[in-house]
Amino acid sequence: MAGFADLNLPQGPDKKSLQSLLEAAAHLGYSAVALNHVIDFKEKKQGTSKRIKVLTRLTLIVSDPSHCNLLRSTSANIRLYDIIAVFPKTEKLFHIACTTLDVDLVCINVTEKLPFYFRRPPVNMAIDRGIYFELLYTPAIKDSTMRRYTISNAISLMQICKGKNIVISSAAERPLELRGPYDVANLGLLFGLSESEAKAAVSTNCRATMLHGETRKSACGVVYTVKKPRKVEEEETTLPACKKAKTQA
Repeated sequence: MAGFADLNLPQGPDKKSLQSLLEAAAHLGYSAVALNHVIDFKEKKQGTSKRIKVLTRLTLIVSDPSHCNLLRSTSANIRLYDIIAVFPKTEKLFHIACTTLDVDLVCINVTEKLPFYFRRPPVNMAIDRGIYFELLYTPAIKDSTMRRYTISNAISLMQICKGKNIVISSAAERPLELRGPYDVANLGLLFGLSESEAKAAVSTNCRATMLHGETRKSACGVVYTVKKPRKVEEEETTLPACKKAKTQA
């Protein structure tokens, strides 16, 4: 099974606070986190923690179509980041992000009422392209109003995507704002996810997002293997004849 991951930890200037945040994430059971730079084209910094895999992420908040040109270009600065996310502010930009932009994550606003409705064609296009939708849970545990917006916006998205390609992240700025992966999966049930979909939102979907980022950076495919469980019929065919007779008896 894929390890648990949190793909949104804000990158702050205080290294001591960042280190305590990484230690808290590792203690809670996460095997990978992404340090989020919001429109910050700096050189890539390597994580120092040995217990947890640290990735770098760039989130671009777009309120005008011209802002998307930064993501369409083959800039070397863009390739410095392991994960590229976009936060569209309008329905038109959401459509562009789902259908044309070369990104790994599309961020969903959870702190206020959405100014538009989700439509099936762009959402299905994003799913087909391997793009994932990110929901944050920290606002929901901070404020009751934002909790209402988070659940409402999440359920609106689930009605269209049917629980597919969802990633749940924290955006925690302090260790106390982090929650364990199983607690986050339980929050996913409030967002309209099934039990298996909620667990995938903090594990296998995060891994798929990281692999999508590797594919985007290398401009080619990434292959990984999954051990296939053996069926009972296959096990019986591999048994010797003497053991088969004993089991049948």
